Amino acid sequence: MSPDPLLSARVTRDGTTDEVAVEEPLEIRVDGAPLAVTMRTPGHDEELALGFLHGEGLIGSEARSAGPTEDFAANVVEVAGPLLREPAARRFYTTSSCGVCGRGALDEVAVHADTLPAGPVVTRELLAGLPDRLRQPGFARTGGLHATGLFTADGGLRCVREDVGRHNAMDKVVGRALLDGLLPLHGQILCVSGRLSFELVQKAAVAGAPILVGVGAPTSLAVELAADRDLTLAGFARGDRVNVYCGEGRLTTT
Repeated sequence: MSPDPLLSARVTRDGTTDEVAVEEPLEIRVDGAPLAVTMRTPGHDEELALGFLHGEGLIGSEARSAGPTEDFAANVVEVAGPLLREPAARRFYTTSSCGVCGRGALDEVAVHADTLPAGPVVTRELLAGLPDRLRQPGFARTGGLHATGLFTADGGLRCVREDVGRHNAMDKVVGRALLDGLLPLHGQILCVSGRLSFELVQKAAVAGAPILVGVGAPTSLAVELAADRDLTLAGFARGDRVNVYCGEGRLTTT
């Protein structure tokens, strides 16, 4: 298992000490071969690697990492293969701000997910209140971290992860669910602390989550993909209000 998260570092600004989010590269290897490099906040690296590979359709829910090695200290994590398919580009490079932009054209992005099952029926009030239930100690200290939380259908928090990259936070949660035998996430809800991009909808759909909620706005492609996969996509979840862009059939009318 990877070391405890190193969420923040102390720096000097204007003659005072401040805390900033930590960002370092992580190389993901499969059977010893380098596959991807991502900029992330250290910690839960095993989860990040498994969640990333699962979201790309490269491993199944039964996959596991090869176990901890001394390479964790060198920002390298090893995953045991084989891969389910050969990736379009053998090497990925992702930044902390965007998981798909490093892969080039949109037509290289494949969504390896079936149409989602009916899933739970929930109230708007429950969806609107989920961001307030996210535990974000790193964000409270630095203001520079995103969070993803996995919730039960009645709003119980199962897992939350923070990272400088919104897609990394999602991957860490999905990787944790994989290790715990919870995939696919049918009947559960994912909630993110920022905007709803295509990549986050892709990762949620591949993980089998029928509902994705965000504090911020969705993009047009995120809405299009969510509608195509029959995923309930809800944005601007703040206080007692939420906008539902597709998948309204999972909302109770009472």
